[in-house]
Amino acid sequence: MTTNETNRSILLAGASGVLGGHIARALTEAGHKVTGLGRGPGNGIRADLMDRDALLRAVDGHHFDTVIHAATALRKPPMRDRDMDVTDALRTRGTAHLVEAARVTGARRFVVESMAFGYGYGDHGDRPLTEDDPFGPPGGTPPLERHIAAMRTKERLAFEAEALEGIALRFGLFYGPGGTDALLPLLRKRQLPLPGDRNRVLPWVELGDAARAVVAAVERGRPGQAYNIADGTPMGFRAHVEAVAGTFGLPKPVTVPLWLMRPMSYAHTVMSSRLRLSCAKAERELGWTPLYASSGEGLAAMRSGGRH
Repeated sequence: MTTNETNRSILLAGASGVLGGHIARALTEAGHKVTGLGRGPGNGIRADLMDRDALLRAVDGHHFDTVIHAATALRKPPMRDRDMDVTDALRTRGTAHLVEAARVTGARRFVVESMAFGYGYGDHGDRPLTEDDPFGPPGGTPPLERHIAAMRTKERLAFEAEALEGIALRFGLFYGPGGTDALLPLLRKRQLPLPGDRNRVLPWVELGDAARAVVAAVERGRPGQAYNIADGTPMGFRAHVEAVAGTFGLPKPVTVPLWLMRPMSYAHTVMSSRLRLSCAKAERELGWTPLYASSGEGLAAMRSGGRH
């Protein structure tokens, strides 16, 4: 069953984060009532997803139609595999706790932020992956297995939650207001050395476009389904950063050999990957297409102060 109801009451875990702020704004503009859930003072319900008992006490007595899991522990791009540990825990134990909280509030719909790397790190070739491709394959190393297993578990918990309509959005890499800003001082000071891309490309999505996809999933997503969410122009990590530099009139990053990135294990894995996404299902079922077909367009709008 799908829904297009307006004025839904929504609990948004991660509302004070970068993506969460965009989601809260987009939901509010679409006519929904949003309550933030998180540890910070700006949230309507203050609780830590990792503290099950405190979370259940915090939501007791509240009612919501929909719960959204967009919480992350990342405050800057992860460089080493250990930088993902807390986020991996949020994807597993945090999701399990939030499912319980959703039931306490009487929610019917449960939407989770997922990621393209759940299809696996590495070289996927030039064929765009669809939602029918295997998600959560075994990782090639113990650290990568931890990351992929966490994404696999997050979706499984959403889809298998009793009495909840679970939906997962598999996003490309985020950029845009609140996200790209962190790169600017590093580029200005030439403190962001990067390897060349060769044929490596990754999917990207502007944060405002990602938020509109969440609204579409809340209103029109099919229970038990996953949707790829990315723009139509995959590009390498370095190519994206060069686009940022060009848009904002900053020096291009210094080029270094890829092997030099190995001590930064997670960044090395990401920059070594090649991955494309097909978003035909999101267009067909959610009615979602990106406002910005490429990061070049999205960055230009950000530079000009366009609305996101």
